[in-house]
Amino acid sequence: MNREEEVEGVFNVFCKQVIGLDKAIRFAGIADEDGKLKSIAERPGLNPLLSPEERAQYAITAATRQFTRLRWEYMLGKIQYASSKYEKLMRATIPITDEYSVLSYVLLLSFDPETNNLHQLITEKIIPLINKNKSNLLKLHK
Repeated sequence: MNREEEVEGVFNVFCKQVIGLDKAIRFAGIADEDGKLKSIAERPGLNPLLSPEERAQYAITAATRQFTRLRWEYMLGKIQYASSKYEKLMRATIPITDEYSVLSYVLLLSFDPETNNLHQLITEKIIPLINKNKSNLLKLHK
C-alpha cells in the first residue's frame, strides 16, 4: 500500500466512524484547508440532496468560511463548530487545527432536520472522536 492509499484509508475509516456515532448523522466528509474532499461517508440507504459536484463546491466554501472564523479566535476563543439549519437538513462544520490554530482539515456534517440535540451530539460524540484521532489526522497533513 502506498502513502496515498494509506492516507485515503485513514480518512475513510474516520468518516465511517463519524457516521456510526448516531442515526441522525446523514453525511460526514473531511476536506483539507483548500476545500478538497479527502473522503466522505453517508448513512446507508440515504438519498443525497447534493450531487458530487455540488458537494465539492460546498467543501471549498466551508473551508473558506473556516479561515474567516479562525481569524476571530484571538478575541472570541477557540471555535468548536458552526452550524446551519435548512428545511431539509442541518449542517455543521468543525475545524481540525494544529496547536497554533492553523487549519488542516474541516469536518463537514449533515444531520436530519428534526435533530433536536445537535449541540450535544457534536460536543459529546463527534468532537471527542476528533480529539481521539486528531494526532493521526494531523500527521497526514501535507
